[in-house]
Amino acid sequence: MLLETVSAPDAPAFATGKKEALQGGEFGKAGMHQPPPGPTPERLKRSRGYFEIGGDRRIGHRFKMLDNPLGRAWVRQKISGEEFTGLKKYALHWFAGGLEGHLGSVDLNRILAFDPASMTGLAKTEAQADHRQEYYQARAMIGRRPAFVADAVACFEFELVPTGRMLGYRSNYRAREAALDILRDAGYRLAAHWRDRPP
Repeated sequence: MLLETVSAPDAPAFATGKKEALQGGEFGKAGMHQPPPGPTPERLKRSRGYFEIGGDRRIGHRFKMLDNPLGRAWVRQKISGEEFTGLKKYALHWFAGGLEGHLGSVDLNRILAFDPASMTGLAKTEAQADHRQEYYQARAMIGRRPAFVADAVACFEFELVPTGRMLGYRSNYRAREAALDILRDAGYRLAAHWRDRPP
């Protein structure tokens, strides 16, 4: 359902549908309140409808963007919710462990200069070290090939076809299907890994 309206007896209506969000500017009509800050209309159009709107009247709207390859696979029901959750947790440990790489800019005074004080490659906090340990344990548990596909799709956000091509498949169809099968297997193993562990 594209258009849902939540209303209470003595409260104004709130538009919570994708149609209003994609069109942008529809929230300003009479009887409707301006939503809290969220993604711009351009960002919503760029997502091509791969987002969810949650929240309620009390807390406001919450947008969950699902326009990365993993989110699209889940929305299209190519992977289950359990597999999606396992892969997202895997990507969270990768990101929180500081393994995403350096996002730097060019310093015009010292172009691409090396800074030995930045401790590149080392965990900067204990929490970051714990996330890295969780990531490496999960990676070792699922195996080399599933870890490669999980890293490519969940962490680096490569599409399924290029990931399958990196596995050695020439046909787009076979590359996509092979990457998806391995991704499902990795997601299932990761979900079981974190489900069976004590809190």
